[in-house]
Amino acid sequence: MVQNFIKSTILIAIGIVLFSCENNIETIKKITADDTISGITAYDIEYVRTDSGLLQVILKAPMMIKYDGKEAYTEFPKGFTVYMYDKNEIKKAFIRANYGINYTRKKYLKARNDVVVKNFETHEQLNTENLDWDQRKKMIYARSFVKIMAPDKLIFGDSLEAKEDFSQRKIYNIQKSEIETDDSGN
Repeated sequence: MVQNFIKSTILIAIGIVLFSCENNIETIKKITADDTISGITAYDIEYVRTDSGLLQVILKAPMMIKYDGKEAYTEFPKGFTVYMYDKNEIKKAFIRANYGINYTRKKYLKARNDVVVKNFETHEQLNTENLDWDQRKKMIYARSFVKIMAPDKLIFGDSLEAKEDFSQRKIYNIQKSEIETDDSGN
């Protein structure tokens, strides 16, 4: 009798376990969808892009999370720095921000929080809080307050459009422009 009771209890327990583990297939699909699970998380990354053996871009970031799926994107939650090189592999410009998200298929990067763009040839620097980089068009857009520092001037504006290397630009609603002069007569 005790053995029958133990056997019955074990069979009931096994039945409960087997039948209580049923999952809703829709819930499983949502949890495992491509666009909700990160494909790669990497730390202290350095990505190098070349074309025909020539260095074009180096991207450095303390953390990168890559999401796969229809709307694939790469997130840089701890910031990033991108260095751009000319055809002679000389560092031409850089973009740095405390946060970034790059939409892989669209080739579109959104940089946020303390964004800096610098052109090493002209020694000009852009500071803003929000910057969009259209890599296909090789253009950057700042749709927030901008400050541009150059060796001989300081410019403020409401927004900006520029080539990605910051060599040409349009500043909208310039608020202030100061030109420093050399008082020594030189």
